[in-house]
Amino acid sequence: MKTLCVYLGSRPGKDPVYEKKSRELGTWIGENGWRLVYGGSRIGLMGMLAISAMEAGACVIGVEPEYFVQKELQLEGLDELIVTKDMAERKAKLIELSDAFLAFPGGTGTLEEISEIMSGVSLNLIKAPCILYNLNGYYDPLEDMLDHMTEQGFVDPENRKKIRFCTDLDSVVRCLEELP
Repeated sequence: MKTLCVYLGSRPGKDPVYEKKSRELGTWIGENGWRLVYGGSRIGLMGMLAISAMEAGACVIGVEPEYFVQKELQLEGLDELIVTKDMAERKAKLIELSDAFLAFPGGTGTLEEISEIMSGVSLNLIKAPCILYNLNGYYDPLEDMLDHMTEQGFVDPENRKKIRFCTDLDSVVRCLEELP
């Protein structure tokens, strides 16, 4: 069973399409035999994704720092909840458990987490798909920035190709199907 790590918002966002598409992604994960690993929260898009994945039969693993567990933000009913001492340990555990990485729309935490994956992929330290779900152009500015970095000679063009931007679930699935 392959494991997909999804980074996404702990808030729902303003556009209802984020909720709809996070639930669609969760359902796809469960219906297609993938395991989901994510931040462990019950709130925002994180909770919607995980609940949809569980309802569709997926094994769902949450990785939640003690800080958030103390605030009772974790989702109940997960197959496994791994509690870490801090965010750095959480990120390392998410990477350790995953075969592929996907950033759904989210905030600064999502950006920070997927940036670490992008860097690891560019340095060939992470040999897994790095996908940004560019729903309604959400990640267009980041894609433009990466292209600019490449044009200016700071990102190797071959490494830039390893960071994929997908506009819909079908294109995400095609990227995931490239896994060995």
